[in-house]
Amino acid sequence: MQTPQGHLTYCTNIHPGENWEGHFAALQRNFPSIKAQVCPDVPMGLGLRLSHEASLALQHTEQLNEFKQWLKDNDAYVFTMNGFPYGEFHNVEVKDQVHAPDWTTHERLDYTVRMFRILAQLLPEGMEGGISTSPISYRYWHNTPPLLADATKTGTANILKVARELISIEHHGGPYMHLDIEPEPDGILESGPEYIEWYTNVLLPQGKPFIAETFGVNTEEAERLIKRHICLCYDVCHFAIGFEPHQQIIEELEHKGLKVGKIQISAALKAALPQQPKERRAILDTFEKFNEPTYLHQVIAKTNKGELLRYRDLPSALNDGLNADVTEWRAHFHVPIFTDELGLLQSTQSDIAEVLNINKTQQFSTHLEVETYTWGVLPDEKKLPMDDSIARELNWVANIL
Repeated sequence: MQTPQGHLTYCTNIHPGENWEGHFAALQRNFPSIKAQVCPDVPMGLGLRLSHEASLALQHTEQLNEFKQWLKDNDAYVFTMNGFPYGEFHNVEVKDQVHAPDWTTHERLDYTVRMFRILAQLLPEGMEGGISTSPISYRYWHNTPPLLADATKTGTANILKVARELISIEHHGGPYMHLDIEPEPDGILESGPEYIEWYTNVLLPQGKPFIAETFGVNTEEAERLIKRHICLCYDVCHFAIGFEPHQQIIEELEHKGLKVGKIQISAALKAALPQQPKERRAILDTFEKFNEPTYLHQVIAKTNKGELLRYRDLPSALNDGLNADVTEWRAHFHVPIFTDELGLLQSTQSDIAEVLNINKTQQFSTHLEVETYTWGVLPDEKKLPMDDSIARELNWVANIL
């Protein structure tokens, strides 16, 4: 829905259904109730998540026209999509495979271009669109500096091919669309500074001659086009896990002329780790209850010297839980954003409020997408049916906006 800060929606990766038939059925079941609770009298946007399999089906005219009619009938529209998970995202062990196939492959390139061609046909007239995506690859698949550099170079080349497609679409009268790179822990790009360094020292030097030659423009215009179509997905959960200074990162992006295509409104888990053994053990035991096998739950710990320790998954952090130098943990879970208290643990809800308040005063994005998919962490008294839970999240954000 339209808000003073832009279009607000939720990411439909919360709905199971890896093929289009199953995902569309989940939307038909849940969306009307969500809209009725959030914005019954005005159009509501969707943050559409399509797997590779679902995108193959939706590209066909019959399915696409059926979906467009459903959107019209339900006073809905699509303005952003989640192109990060290529394959299954529910009821299987995802872990590091959420990055597969990564940006070094033609499969990731073809999937993303196909998604943009679908989005171009769904976007309302005059509205920009964006698709968020993996931060090139999972860094631990490339275990030497030369292999990591090669993966970064190859992945960047494929990202630039998407930029070429988006520039061409707009030049031929199509909509303005951008690819939104989403840093996350243990991605090749996992932080704001890493994204900015990659953009400045890899993407632009590699891309300016490519775009200039492709479109017959000078390097200054090539840089402008790259910055227009390759943007950042500012996932608040991911940035909060790394203890990142939001105001500083946002100002640095603005200083360098780098755009934020989408703010993903999401919350991580956090907790202070007391020195007293009994109290610390109680915190660790609570984290242990969150140790589920589907997704990676990277942990970044802060030490009493202000240094950061990184753990690839929650079990490795738990094994080091009695490290007396560590004073706080932040863990990769997309927990419900409407509450900041989860028993003995807390969420990084305050980071969401900080980022949205910065956006109020110096608007850096008009695409706002709630991405919560870890609902099982709530105590029973706070659990609601799925449509009610999503509506509660959206209304909580709307109140801040």
